[in-house]
Amino acid sequence: MSVVGFDLGNESCIVGVARQRGIDVVLNEESKRETPAIVCFGDKQRFIGTAGAANSTMNPKNSISQIKRLLGRKFADPELQRDLQSFPFRVSEGPDGFPLVHARYLGEENAFTPTQLLAMVLSNLKAIAEDNLKSAVVDCCIGIPVYFTDLQRRSVLDAATISGLRPLRLFHETTATALAYGIYKTDLPENDQLNVAFVDVGHASMQVSIVGFKKGQLKMLSHAYDRSLGGRDFDEALFKHFAEKFKEEYKIDVYQNARACIRLRVACEKLKKMLSANPEAPMNIECLMDEKDVRGFIKRDEFEQISAPVLERVKGPLEKALAEAGLTSESVHFVEVVGSGSRVPAIIRIITEFFGKEPRRTMNASECVARGCALQCAILSPTFKVREFQVNEGFPFSIALSWKPDSQNNEPQKTVVFPKGNPIPSVKALTFYRSNTFSVDVLNVETEDSQVTQKISTYTIGPFQSSKGEKAKLKVKVRLNIHGIVSLESATMLEEEVEVPVSATSEVPKDANKMETDATDVNMQEPKGTTDTAEGATGDGAQDSEEKSAPMDTDAKTEPSKRKVKKTNVPVAELVYGAMGSAELEKAVEKEYEMALQDRVMEETKEKKNSVEAYVYDMRNKLYEKYSDYVTSEDKETLTAKLQEVEDWLYEDGEDETKGVYVAKLEELKKVGGPIEARYREWEERGPAIEQLAYCIRSFREAALSSDPKFEHIDISEKQKVVNECSGAETWLHEKKQQQDALPKHADPALLVSDIKKKAEALDRFCKSIVTKPKPAPKPQTPPPAETSPPQTPEQQPDGATEASEPASEGGAWEQPAAEQMDTDEPDPSSA
Repeated sequence: MSVVGFDLGNESCIVGVARQRGIDVVLNEESKRETPAIVCFGDKQRFIGTAGAANSTMNPKNSISQIKRLLGRKFADPELQRDLQSFPFRVSEGPDGFPLVHARYLGEENAFTPTQLLAMVLSNLKAIAEDNLKSAVVDCCIGIPVYFTDLQRRSVLDAATISGLRPLRLFHETTATALAYGIYKTDLPENDQLNVAFVDVGHASMQVSIVGFKKGQLKMLSHAYDRSLGGRDFDEALFKHFAEKFKEEYKIDVYQNARACIRLRVACEKLKKMLSANPEAPMNIECLMDEKDVRGFIKRDEFEQISAPVLERVKGPLEKALAEAGLTSESVHFVEVVGSGSRVPAIIRIITEFFGKEPRRTMNASECVARGCALQCAILSPTFKVREFQVNEGFPFSIALSWKPDSQNNEPQKTVVFPKGNPIPSVKALTFYRSNTFSVDVLNVETEDSQVTQKISTYTIGPFQSSKGEKAKLKVKVRLNIHGIVSLESATMLEEEVEVPVSATSEVPKDANKMETDATDVNMQEPKGTTDTAEGATGDGAQDSEEKSAPMDTDAKTEPSKRKVKKTNVPVAELVYGAMGSAELEKAVEKEYEMALQDRVMEETKEKKNSVEAYVYDMRNKLYEKYSDYVTSEDKETLTAKLQEVEDWLYEDGEDETKGVYVAKLEELKKVGGPIEARYREWEERGPAIEQLAYCIRSFREAALSSDPKFEHIDISEKQKVVNECSGAETWLHEKKQQQDALPKHADPALLVSDIKKKAEALDRFCKSIVTKPKPAPKPQTPPPAETSPPQTPEQQPDGATEASEPASEGGAWEQPAAEQMDTDEPDPSSA
């Protein structure tokens, strides 16, 4: 089973694979480690990844990038609206209030959800991993930003389902970085905690985490982030600077041309990288717009000045992470900087000033998340044995449940079930006393992030009915799963029943109150204040107390009654706001399959077209070089004309044909060119084949006529058969060779290489069975019968008998010393 980790970046993605020797980052079809997160829609197929990036400049309005920024967010989100201003593609508001991306595909206008687009990117990454591993990839671990909401996490899981993946875990990027850092550390302290701050400045966001390390474990102490502070913000500052400058100097407005905008943004990104290593850098773009070449120049100081509003925000997440961890900058032992946007010198300077220590770069800034995800996938996979390392993850949000009480008071009640920093995964249980169906809302609370929507989902519990006609006691389980997704897992109605009264003299079974104890334990597991709030809402708190004291009263009586708790599952209906329904998900899976099939057909069509084109050029060159002696001048002219005709057709009428047409055209050419190739191939291979057959004839004939002792056991008639078979093969070869030598090279051969090989195989099969016949085994010689005599005592033996028997005595006593040695090897109890 394959073990794969995916780093889904905003700009590019990386695939990490776990092998027996460690973690590898696999290369894509262009032998690059990073794959652009771009989907480009064409008239006949999609271009994803590197192919999408290559087509994006020529087709900007149908090239979709920065898909993570669109995922699980409302169209009216102010942050999303700011992003849309820089996107060259069109985005509109869907009927559910979420964005729809428009692109022209297969000659028609199509609308895609961000989840569908992310599934396309994942499909491409899956194909890269499968090409590298030469096996199917299903189980994986996907890296996500720590600030992803419940809806965004569900969208990633839906995208994975559409692409045919089964994530074992959605792993926070900060935690993946920490795992990749800590699991290889052999010098981690056993008692004292090593505090490390990880600052990840990516393409579009900044994440800070402070992690405590001990031997064999890590604990997330705090998370902080700025979801709109990344490398692209510095690119945007440079873009606006030069757009304004070129408008003044060259009288061109790049905002009016989507292709010019893309080219200028690419140039600004390169300029930013140059300024990271140099104090100044130039910019030159040919034919940017209106056939004008533009030039620019900027110094690092000026770049930092125009980027000042962005740099001012860097310190915010650092302060928040440190405060939530309850640490001071002095108690942070190391600072690790990762992410593609972390190479800006000004950012490093701010981090250094804040922590009072120089940040380190001991990890690969771009690959650490993919490596951490692959490690986590290996830990979760049963096929890999990984060093023991415990990951104590904390949830970055506070989750509460809200419900309306079953009374005249309509004021909704609320309780926090998973506070911020709660371990992942986790399960909590709540007890409700209700008489009919009711609803529970799952909410985000205590968050300062305005982008996080408050209401996550609503669960309707019921219908149910208590057999006693009273309010039913319901135990509700709420789960925070390994992906960081909250769901109301189940609802169970608990009813106490009295079974059989027991006499005073009868013995009470040990487990008589076991079910009651279980019910009490459930209440003990509830979050603080939950049970009281739920009971208080119904006004049945006192009744519940009396019921709980009843078993104690019964225990004191001489005739206790045996009690049990009847458990009944209650239906739970889920409504997640903004999430895909099961029918919608199935439809998306089918749509992805159809588009993938179309892509595959078009790729195969391209391959066949290229095969026709390659055959035309290759055959034309060979006709006048190594094939010239194997074709008549008339056939050469005919084939040359045919090749020219097909070449003209390829670039005119055959520019856009189906796969079958190209296959037929190639077969048509090979009917004429195939015999020429065959004659050349026969001539080239005939000599070695003849030599091989002649060698077989010589070898077997020499063996049959040899007087070597190893062939003496073979009957003369058998040897004669070998000689006759060799002579027959030699005669056949001589006759065929004479016929072939009389023919010109451009004639069809009389002696085929395949016939020569068949003759050699037949000769080898016939002669080898005779020549390699094993010698018969020699007959065993029977020893002469020994004279039997009665045993003699040593006194009765003659003088020479004792000496003659000494060797036998030594040989016969050989086992005795061994036995003694074994006795000696056993430990002496007295000596011990």
